[in-house]
Amino acid sequence: MPQQERAHATRASIIVGAAAVFNVKGFVSASLDLIADEAGVTRGALYFHFRSKDDLANAVIAEQHRISRQYAEQALSAAGSAFEGMIRMCDGLAHQLVSEVVVSAGIRLTTDGSASILSATDPYEDWMRTFENLTSMARDEGDFLETVDPERVAKFIIPAYTGVQLVSDTLHGRADLFERVRDMWELLIPGLVRPDRIDANRRHLELIKR
Repeated sequence: MPQQERAHATRASIIVGAAAVFNVKGFVSASLDLIADEAGVTRGALYFHFRSKDDLANAVIAEQHRISRQYAEQALSAAGSAFEGMIRMCDGLAHQLVSEVVVSAGIRLTTDGSASILSATDPYEDWMRTFENLTSMARDEGDFLETVDPERVAKFIIPAYTGVQLVSDTLHGRADLFERVRDMWELLIPGLVRPDRIDANRRHLELIKR
């Protein structure tokens, strides 16, 4: 393998190893020695790619958001409406949280609160902008009520989803995550969707399944 490809492969392995450690230990309790062992690399190789634990944690967050954005683009391309796109994105993130260690670790790092120097805000601001745009589109498409405020909706849904998955993780190891996400949308639909479109849009909730 050429040297540049080896370097990329090593860096990727370190990020996955770091995610596995952060996901279990959190930011404070994770050590670079544990991460190097998990990644199967030498300490020298780890320090060649990452100067500090902060640098490595930020790389995990960035990779988590890249993966999640990739899933989101696939979800939106498969959706027939803006509202369906929102549902597919929420389902996709639930799948990532239970199957992608980098995503689970990235979300844990951004909600940890123990390291304010981490780049924790950018992903949430990006998701809120995305859901603000989708809410505006759903309103224009005639699914959402004309009185719906897209910015206000986005600033509620993203924190609500974050709280739902955190509590699901804390209480049940995310075993009930899909059910809780469906419950969240069941409660939101009457306040967002036009009465004559509720039945049609409620059917999209069937997409949220493990």
